[in-house]
Amino acid sequence: MAEYSFRSPIKSRFSPRERKIVLFIGDALVTVAALLIALITWAHGDDWLGLSPEFFAERPEDWFYLLPLLWMIMLAPLYDLQKANSVPYTLSFILLASLIALGTYLLIFFVAPPKALPRRGVAVFLICAPVLSFLWRLLYIRLFTLPEYLMHTLIVGAGKAGTRIAEIIQTANPHPFKVIGFIDDDPQKIGTTIHTYPVLGDSNAFYQIIEQYQVSQVIMSISNRMSPELFDALTMAEEKGLIVTTMPTVYEEVLKRIPVYLLGTDWMVRSFYDQAHSSALQEIAKRLIDIILGFLGTILFVLIFPFVALLILLDSGRPIFYSQERLGLRGTPFRILKFRTMIQNAEADGIARPACNNDNRITRVGRFLRKSHLDEMPQFLNVLRGDLSLVGPRAERPDIVNELQKEIPFYRGRLLVRPGITGWAQINYGYASGIEQNAVKLEYDLYYIKHRGLLLDFSILIQTIRTVFGLKGR
Repeated sequence: MAEYSFRSPIKSRFSPRERKIVLFIGDALVTVAALLIALITWAHGDDWLGLSPEFFAERPEDWFYLLPLLWMIMLAPLYDLQKANSVPYTLSFILLASLIALGTYLLIFFVAPPKALPRRGVAVFLICAPVLSFLWRLLYIRLFTLPEYLMHTLIVGAGKAGTRIAEIIQTANPHPFKVIGFIDDDPQKIGTTIHTYPVLGDSNAFYQIIEQYQVSQVIMSISNRMSPELFDALTMAEEKGLIVTTMPTVYEEVLKRIPVYLLGTDWMVRSFYDQAHSSALQEIAKRLIDIILGFLGTILFVLIFPFVALLILLDSGRPIFYSQERLGLRGTPFRILKFRTMIQNAEADGIARPACNNDNRITRVGRFLRKSHLDEMPQFLNVLRGDLSLVGPRAERPDIVNELQKEIPFYRGRLLVRPGITGWAQINYGYASGIEQNAVKLEYDLYYIKHRGLLLDFSILIQTIRTVFGLKGR
């Protein structure tokens, strides 16, 4: 590859990380604005002459100034860029966050001593924060989905991996990047079109293509060894401001999944095990949250038990509960407890079969319990025992795990963490049947294990509430 000097710097556009920073700054500004409006309204309503030092000293409690932080935590799921670009999802989620925030405050308000909590200040904040957040998000969507703000992207390699990432970018709505085409050293591919994107040339044309199309990002999708010439070219281009990334990284950013069929057999040893381990402090915090929320969930389970039990008895008789062996952390077996939703002896032949669409084994009451996820309420007892976490991969039966690990790469990797009542795969994909669907669920599970943390767990819990309200279970 001949040496080449750029005649002009590479045009800069917003990367996914930069977009998240823009979202964070905008959210911070509007929530602080909502706090100021609430304070001004509060002071005016209490006949204070403006926001005087006396007002700050005597009226707002310290916790009141944490409202912007708490509201931004509630918006955590909206930092998924694909969801952040959707007006309907943004509106529905901000409404849900508002209802959760209002319900939480009312619960605290009615159990607190009289006049212990402010009404006017919190009420104004709970009105202004959602309204300003939605207006800001609309502005973001209006500006950052314009083509001129999308990074011009070149895919290096038009093989299986390159074709797959091009398909993902093309089908994403809205498009995360503007793909200008491929480069590939196979002369038979040059001049052809793959998913509407042209193969523009080989690696010798790299510099010219970068400058001609003002490329901001290169996605490396080469499965074989990279040539020294191409490596040097990428290094020089990155010095000029080019963003060089890899196919698995983009796959994760766009789909929030791990591409299990496009990774080498040594990927788990090289890249996954280190990232799959979390700190001891994080594990302690997660377990503490599990115990607190598991206890509250158990109280709710006890309250609804008489009604659900009566419905099950009237619909299909006994038993009320269904117990089954599942695999937990590091493959340790345990017995999971659920309300029975299928007919008695649903697997009389002894063959394990996961639930599927229009499964005739599910009873009438069971269908409602599954859609509302009420069938999983007894699992809070498993959470208290330590068999389950609130958030994690779905616990599977030993025979299903043994079958799927023969067909799907890295399948046992999901056993590296404690399974959960809800999880990243459950809210994004739901139930699965067959090899292909279970492979997709595994991609979500491995993404969660790789990126897990308390903020992601909180985001999953909030989205689970949205799923329950929408009766989207199966």
